[in-house]
Amino acid sequence: MTDTPSRRSKSRSDSRLSRRSFLKVSAATLGTASLVEALRFSFPGGVPSAYAAGPETTKAVLGYIALMDASPLVIAKEKGLFAKHGVPDVEVVKQASWGATRDNLVLGGAANGIDGAHILSPMPYLISTGKVTQNNVPTPMYILARLNLDAQAISVSNEYKDLKVTTDASALKAAFAAKKAAGKEVKVAMTFPGGTHDLWLRYWLAAAGIDPDKDVSTIVVPPPQMVANMKVGNMDAFCVGEPWNEQLVNQGIGYTACTTGEIWKHHPEKALGMRADFVEKNPNATRAILMAVMEAQQWCDQPANKEEMSTIVGKRQWFNVPVADILGRAKGDINYGNGRVVKGSDQYMKFWQDQASYPFKSHDAWFVTEDMRWGKFEPTTDVKALVDKVNREDLWRDAAKALGVAAADVPSSTSRGKETFFDGKVFDPGDPSAYLASLEIKRVA
Repeated sequence: MTDTPSRRSKSRSDSRLSRRSFLKVSAATLGTASLVEALRFSFPGGVPSAYAAGPETTKAVLGYIALMDASPLVIAKEKGLFAKHGVPDVEVVKQASWGATRDNLVLGGAANGIDGAHILSPMPYLISTGKVTQNNVPTPMYILARLNLDAQAISVSNEYKDLKVTTDASALKAAFAAKKAAGKEVKVAMTFPGGTHDLWLRYWLAAAGIDPDKDVSTIVVPPPQMVANMKVGNMDAFCVGEPWNEQLVNQGIGYTACTTGEIWKHHPEKALGMRADFVEKNPNATRAILMAVMEAQQWCDQPANKEEMSTIVGKRQWFNVPVADILGRAKGDINYGNGRVVKGSDQYMKFWQDQASYPFKSHDAWFVTEDMRWGKFEPTTDVKALVDKVNREDLWRDAAKALGVAAADVPSSTSRGKETFFDGKVFDPGDPSAYLASLEIKRVA
């Protein structure tokens, strides 16, 4: 067919139309920053690489539990950050419990479950290996970011208020033994077997010579149900995140023995975890989700935003909790509930500072090792290999670069080094077996 002037004119017109159409799509899906980047490209030679780098999907379903460390997901949704980064259809959906979170992750978003979640850091390892799934069928998962450091707590019933228990729980050993001798059951609650709250509670009890499997009954209670259960006498102690410890104190039902940051200063807590198949199918959408959450973490960490953050997450559709049960500890003001009051402590939740968002592999090595300690993983588990498989800190670094994160906020190593606990125990991520050998109460030889 002859290439006539009219056909060439039509071709140029189609090209301009195509370009306008592309830019409209880009504006809708990539956001302003990506659109500016797209303008740097010309069309000869094929589709612009800016278009190729756009999110493969604008939707994902992320689960959360009503705990303050879910705030970055809530804020990313409320402040339009998912939309800003090109994934406006991300849903943030409340889960009834960590067990429900696990079940919905196994289902996956395509089957009316969820694609990812605000999650206890050990859970992606337990789910990926099939240790906590139906019929032990693995569902591969990745950890993409840590959501926070610190700010969980261990609370004790007013039945033991005179003992003034702190990080030192040794006074409970005789009290629990006496209660058992009287024919009563001693129950301590956590939120998911092998999860962070389980591990903090077990560490605290074992350091006091109390065996969490033999001297007490360890039960599972969803975070929002902790206060109500202690109120009716269903438990003697529990470990959970905020705002439930602060609410317990405000209702006069029990007191805080210690914050978990007093057990392990600047400890890792929740993570952003996603199904591996979602990440592999949607790498650009995953980066966009990560960027939105990381930007929300930066916002949540600003002292000037604490009150607004507390007001937002306290709303009925999110946590349904009075701001008075949130704000104090969010700012580091802790009323322990037994006459001990601390103002302006450093035991508040860190979302970004101190490299809180980066998922250190050394921290995940501790979680896996502690779950070996209590029989959740086999003693022959290759800790490093498992962590390398699940922890995708490389994706965090990629998102940080795209977000323009300051070099000072990007760790130079995947290890934070040796970690020291309140009782003097030291975890060297390069030698987990030495750490296990130093522990007296454990399920592994």
